[in-house]
Amino acid sequence: MDVDEKPTGTTVMVVDDVAASRYAMGSVLSRAGHRVVAVASGGEALDELAERQRKGTLPDVALVDVGLPDMSGFELCRRFKERPHTAGIPVVHFSAALVAPAIRCQGLDTGDEAYLTVPAEPEEIEAVVRAAVRSARLRADNQALVRRLTLQSETIVAIQSARSPQELADAAADGAARLTGTPAAVFVLDQDDQLYRGLSRDRTAVALPDEGAHRAVSALLRRLTRGQSDVQLTTVPAPLWPTGFFRPGVQHDARLALVLTQDGRAPVCLAAPARGMRRLGPEGEALLAQLAQATALAAEPLLMYQVERHVALTLQHSFLPRPHKLPELPGINVSVRYVPASRETEIGGDFYAALRLDDGVLAAVGDVVGHSLDAATVMVEIRHALRAYCVEESDPAVLAERLDRMLRRYHPELTATVCLVQLDPGTGRIRIANAGHIPPLILRDSGSAEYAKASGPLLGLGLPHPTPTELFLERGDRLLMITDGLIETRGVDLEVSMEQLRAAASGALPGLDALCDTLLASFGHDREDDIAMLALRLTK
Repeated sequence: MDVDEKPTGTTVMVVDDVAASRYAMGSVLSRAGHRVVAVASGGEALDELAERQRKGTLPDVALVDVGLPDMSGFELCRRFKERPHTAGIPVVHFSAALVAPAIRCQGLDTGDEAYLTVPAEPEEIEAVVRAAVRSARLRADNQALVRRLTLQSETIVAIQSARSPQELADAAADGAARLTGTPAAVFVLDQDDQLYRGLSRDRTAVALPDEGAHRAVSALLRRLTRGQSDVQLTTVPAPLWPTGFFRPGVQHDARLALVLTQDGRAPVCLAAPARGMRRLGPEGEALLAQLAQATALAAEPLLMYQVERHVALTLQHSFLPRPHKLPELPGINVSVRYVPASRETEIGGDFYAALRLDDGVLAAVGDVVGHSLDAATVMVEIRHALRAYCVEESDPAVLAERLDRMLRRYHPELTATVCLVQLDPGTGRIRIANAGHIPPLILRDSGSAEYAKASGPLLGLGLPHPTPTELFLERGDRLLMITDGLIETRGVDLEVSMEQLRAAASGALPGLDALCDTLLASFGHDREDDIAMLALRLTK
């Protein structure tokens, strides 16, 4: 029962089976301004706690008689402490009987804060209650600080581990929501006005804001960050903040933490409902500001890499001939594919080439080792060097030697793999020089599929290259060349992946396009590296 209906201080639960004692203790605490909840047994106390837990009105402290009728006060304290929702409630044991020190130690072992011998002076009772509550709140504050710092560290690690602006926005939104306990949205606007948006996971995917809402946010970010240099905290009223970023179809005033990347060009915004942020006070706003700064620091290199990736892909697409622009090659049909890496942070140096020779055709597939703009530009150099060397030389081993010398002279820090196939369409004779690359897969018209036994050192090492491997293609046979991006999987032996490719290729439908499409459908999803593929066969 509640003794004081107009509480002004903390809530104190008094557990005592003697009605007169409950009344006396409750009167002392009520006069001191506390709200008192009095119960007569351990079972009643646990039931009362369960009910108050549902309502979110747990007491601030419990005064528990040692000698209860259904369980000892020490046992009741133990049950308090073993339940996560009540473990933080401080317990003060009391008794009117003389209790030996060894028995009092049981209370300390179960986690109580203090021990009172009653009757006691009101000032002593009040002081013990204040001390117990103060100690509990200090512990709770320390635990909250540890939790917050842990969450903050986890969030910053997730932000710094992001591999693209979109991953960054998603990680920052989830981190902001966990730190503040409110829905959160994060926006990163690059210099080309592309908006990357992340919403916290508690936000349903239904009824997402439309393109008009995103355009409005982009314009707002540009306007609010114009001329700013530090973190800016501002509130945007609901009519100006698009509906639905925090809750579907619901308007909110938005509290924003705005900051520019270090180069001052890309605005970063962390947004949360203003009402939720007001409940958190200055501490919550400081968290939002710190997270905005960490997000901006992580955004700059990712956005720069986006520019670099765009340049590299432009190079690759400019210098790799599209399938419909392949040169006329007498006596053979050719099909090619090129697929950039799925990961936005990867730029590869993969290439293919199909060139006319005086005495046939040269097919090549290669890969500059590494993932960078340098790898893409060196890929272009190798491909153009190969075109130039082919004017006077057709032996694939000699071509490999020349490419090796070129790479060592102009790019001594890089290596590359390449597979070169010289084909005489009249006789079907092929000569293969393989510099550290996956060998060609020969698919016979009879249905068999085997890798050519051709190997050699990488380009850039200065090692001699063996004489070419010679084979013959019959009409209807197909030859397939790939880069390892198609099949290489972290943690899986390359030979296992090659065997899986061989099995899939042997079961593909006839035709070059069907072969390439089948393999891309089977292996080409979510790859961490670029994929280059070239398939050819003699014309009938």
